[in-house]
Amino acid sequence: MNLENILKEWQVDCQIDNSHPDESSRKTPELHAKYLSLLSGSKMLLKQAEFEQKKLMKQKWLWYNGKMSEEEVTKLGWDPDPFDGLKILKGEMEHYVEADPELIASEAKIEMLKTKIDTLKEIVTNLNWRHQTISNMIKWRQFEAGF
Repeated sequence: MNLENILKEWQVDCQIDNSHPDESSRKTPELHAKYLSLLSGSKMLLKQAEFEQKKLMKQKWLWYNGKMSEEEVTKLGWDPDPFDGLKILKGEMEHYVEADPELIASEAKIEMLKTKIDTLKEIVTNLNWRHQTISNMIKWRQFEAGF
């Protein structure tokens, strides 16, 4: 589930029925389980993406430094000459690596997963304190009723 879908579902799930706070309270553990499951799954996806990026970084390092065999380069679908015939200095290598489209895509995936995890942590924290919000609603009703 992507971040946009999570936020759309949370807009619905975060609602507390003002006329039936007990029902909203009863649903809290279900919602907690739902979002905790999404959080755990996202953490695992992040770790997997980080491991894949490390593997890709190694492959790119070998490729950019000319230490990868031509058949490995062909198998990966990369150009045998990463610099298009240009002679580059060792200090310039970093610019090529940082601008590599596959590495940029990998980093974007990791950042998106981190944002998703941060959002899910906020949702779970909100659910952890939901009972307090419901309690405050009930106390306010009692106050308004003169109890």
